[in-house]
Amino acid sequence: MSSYGSTRSGMSYRPTFFGGFRMFPPVIKGLIISNVVVWFLLDFLLAPMTVTGVPVFGILSEYLALWPLGPNFWPWQLVTYMFLHGGFFHLFFNMFTLWMFGIELEHLWGSRKFLIFYLLCGIGAGVANVLVAIPLELTAPTVGASGAIFGVLIAFAMLFPNRPIYLYFLFPIRAKYLIAVWIGLELLLGVTGTTDGVAHFAHLGGALVGLVYMAVELGIIPVREWLIAFKGEDSRPFTTNPRIPGGEEEIRDAQFLDIHTGRPVNRKDEVTQDVIDAILDKISTGGYQSLTEDEKRILNEASKRIH
Repeated sequence: MSSYGSTRSGMSYRPTFFGGFRMFPPVIKGLIISNVVVWFLLDFLLAPMTVTGVPVFGILSEYLALWPLGPNFWPWQLVTYMFLHGGFFHLFFNMFTLWMFGIELEHLWGSRKFLIFYLLCGIGAGVANVLVAIPLELTAPTVGASGAIFGVLIAFAMLFPNRPIYLYFLFPIRAKYLIAVWIGLELLLGVTGTTDGVAHFAHLGGALVGLVYMAVELGIIPVREWLIAFKGEDSRPFTTNPRIPGGEEEIRDAQFLDIHTGRPVNRKDEVTQDVIDAILDKISTGGYQSLTEDEKRILNEASKRIH
């Protein structure tokens, strides 16, 4: 069972604890299942097995964990290392953080876009770790989804900066402050060269990829405008066409269409809860980008009325 509510950031998907594993969106569900299965196989089923006296766990780690550049490094490790973990608590906290901050991103973006973002952040974290391993002369392999999850944290903080996060389930702190402190701590530990066995620069690499991605997504880095300018095309997508009679007036008088009946809806009329629920269901299945402009306006106006 799921429910929808409102926050200071607008309408949002709010999962409840009823309905079991069905409340998880498909990509997050798949990531959690795959990570748990891999951990169970390596730490329990395959742990006592050997091949010519060599533990199977060691053989798989040699090919699937992320090693520094050298004889043990293989390109696919930039992906496979994300599905290995160094123990139950490493796995638990990574998957809990992924669920806590990623579930709303997947419902907002849609599953395909969220998966691409997650993998890009994880691969970027791996590349950062491999590059940093050279000057620091690191020789141990790296495992874990933390780098990808740090990218998720950055995206959440940029999309929902004022969302209250309850620290230890008791103390509310806004997402932008909590995640900023978290990133700052990672930077401090990485620069000071702490030997706690945590790949801090991998975390920072994932966060950096997430930051750049979101900066492009939100138009802070105007890549689309740069490409349009480079091609010499007009970068003004919404201009009044002088050949259209009435131009601006006709746009101002445009009507909404009811998403169920297709009939015009007076914008001054109260939008029914059924219409809002249908739009929110559409976000849940196809992401925010699947909405039409009219549906986005209806959702935005409903959010403003709530506040």
